[in-house]
This record gives sequence, structure tokens and C-alpha cells, in this order.
Amino acid sequence: MARLPDGRRLAEASASSLLAARVGRVIAVTRSDPELMAVLQNCGCEIVINERADQGMGTSIAAGVAASIDASGWLIALGDMPSIRVDTVTVVANALRSGARIVLPTMDGKRGHPVGFPGLYRTRLQSLSGDTGAREIVNAEANFVEEIRVDDAGIFFDIDTRADMKL
Repeated sequence: MARLPDGRRLAEASASSLLAARVGRVIAVTRSDPELMAVLQNCGCEIVINERADQGMGTSIAAGVAASIDASGWLIALGDMPSIRVDTVTVVANALRSGARIVLPTMDGKRGHPVGFPGLYRTRLQSLSGDTGAREIVNAEANFVEEIRVDDAGIFFDIDTRADMKL
């Protein structure tokens, strides 16, 4: 399992801002991997196994929404983004709680993560598949997107290769 230079596991670091922001339940959707699941459970996440993980990120979003069907909204964050700050998570969550339709953090005119969706999008989120995540919803609902400016480059930084591990 991938570790960051500070010794933390990537999945643990990525979940830490959500957990620290105390935004509600933090559900980690993952493939069936006992070691990964144990790490995420130990840091405070609820685990949902996505049996269709090979079919793309959309199926993970759908599985997470299905596991929390009674939620009033969702913050969608990625498991390979360990540098998002707690205050960024909080500002996105607060905008969603205040009635925003879709919330995205931005910096220097670029959009990042996490992305917030209210319960209004429950059915559409549950029907996602493929590897574009919820981008199709964001694009289709462009008039209802609220961009929140933040000073947090972590909203862009994801780890896709070993070279990216050098924070």
C-alpha cells in the first residue's frame, strides 16, 4: 500500500481532511482489499465495497450514495488526493448546507475537489458509471454550480504515479 513521505498511507491521508472537518459520515468506497479496508476503518471511515470498481469512478460514487441514501447531500472526494485542507472541506460543506445546488472549490480559475451535491441529485448520482465521475452532472447543471474560491492547491493534487508521491 502506498505511503507518503511522512509515513502515512495515501488512503488515510486522503480521508483525514474529511474526518477532521466533521462533516458527517465519511464513507470510503473501495475494492475488496482487506489491508486498505482496515486502514480506512481504523482512521474512522465507514467502508463500502464496490464490486464494480473496474467499471470506473462513477460506480464508486453510485455505491457511496446508495449506502447513504438518507443523506441530505454528499461531498465527493477522491482517495488519491491527500493534500486538501480541512478548511476547504468545511467551506464546501457549509455552502452545500446553505442551499447551494452544486459546490466546487476553485483556485486561480481552476476547479478542484471535493465537489458537493445536495439530495436533489441522489438519483442521478446513483446511476453514474464509467470513469468521468460526476462531471456529466456538473456540466449539465452548469447554471447551478457555485464556485467557492479557496487558497488551497491541494484541491488539484492527486497521486497517480510514484513520482507524484514526492510531496
